[in-house]
Amino acid sequence: MSGRRKEAHKFIAQNRAATFHYMISERYEAGIVLRGSEVKSLRDGRTQLTDAYASVDNGEVWLRQMYIASFFAARAFPHVERTARKLLLHAKEILHIERAVLREGYTLVPLNLYFSGSRVKVTLGLARGKKAHDKRAAMAERTECREALEDIRARRDSRV
Repeated sequence: MSGRRKEAHKFIAQNRAATFHYMISERYEAGIVLRGSEVKSLRDGRTQLTDAYASVDNGEVWLRQMYIASFFAARAFPHVERTARKLLLHAKEILHIERAVLREGYTLVPLNLYFSGSRVKVTLGLARGKKAHDKRAAMAERTECREALEDIRARRDSRV
């Protein structure tokens, strides 16, 4: 048995807007092909997932428009900040995703980016866009929940 303890996931970036704009039906964990300078920038937390999306091309999944800032010490051979990066998934998962995107009108959205040990992983969500009334209902529900918690705290604090 190894002397190492299993590490928890260290989150790098999250796409919080994705859960607001989309209804996520399935989630997939994928590896990502990166260069060394990109990994160094990710360790510094210098990335954004807000405009990123994933697509299936010729049986491969690609993450597009994800921003990774250039690494200051890699001036001689810098990486491109916004480029397509290959994702590593099983062939059955790729076929399932491709079928859902092409036939059923789903979108493949990156939800978060994290380190699993020394490897960088991305969680992809098979998503369908929400309508405006669904978004309003979600906002109303969050507001109602927040106000209820505030009332509970106020009552609890007044008793003490």
